[in-house]
Amino acid sequence: MSDDPDLNAAYALQTPEDSRQLYARWANTYDTTFASANGYVLHMQVASLFVKHGGKGSVLDVGAGTGLCGAALTAHDIKPVDATDISPEMLEVARAKGIYRKLFTGDILRGLDVKDGTYAGVTSSGTFTTGHVGPDALDEVMRVVRTGGRITLSINAQHFSAQGFAAKFASLERDIHGLTLTDVPIYSPETTGDHAKDLARVASWIKR
Repeated sequence: MSDDPDLNAAYALQTPEDSRQLYARWANTYDTTFASANGYVLHMQVASLFVKHGGKGSVLDVGAGTGLCGAALTAHDIKPVDATDISPEMLEVARAKGIYRKLFTGDILRGLDVKDGTYAGVTSSGTFTTGHVGPDALDEVMRVVRTGGRITLSINAQHFSAQGFAAKFASLERDIHGLTLTDVPIYSPETTGDHAKDLARVASWIKR
C-alpha cells in the first residue's frame, strides 16, 4: 500500500484494521485530494435517491467518513442525521462541519452500539465497495431501522456481482419490500483515470 492515500490504496484494503490505518492518514485531506480532485458525486446520488423514494429522518449515515453524504442529506432538509464510521479521524473532520446530531465510531461488521429499530432510515455512500464491506453487513443495517423505515445505500457495481449481493437480497425477501436497484456514476463526466467510469448500484428498500 502506498504511503500516500489514494483510491487504489482504498480498493486494496483487506481488513478493518487496514481501513482504520488508511483513513487515519487520509482524513484531513480526503475532501480535497479525493472527493474534489476526482469529481466524486456518489454521495449526492445516494441522498437524492433516499429523498426521491420518500426517506425521512431520523437517519443513520453508515460509513459517514468526512460527512459528504450527511451534507447532501441536510441539503435536502433531511434531519436529524447521525454518523458512524470505523475511522474516528474521519468523524472528527465531519464533526467540524456541524452536520450531524451525533457521531460515533463503529464497525458495521462487528455490530453497532445502537438499539434495534432506532432509526427511520439508513444511508451509506462508498462503504459497500471493494476492500470494505460485503453483503453480510446488511443484517446489521436492517437491525437498526424500524419497521417501515427506508434504507438507501450504494454498492460498487463490480462488488455487487462478485460478492453475492443479489443472493443476499433474495434471502431478505420476506423482510423487505419495494427494492429498487439504480446504477449511477460514482464520478462526474469530466473525471479521467482508471476508475472514471466506475458505477455504483444504489439499492433502496423499506424494512417490513
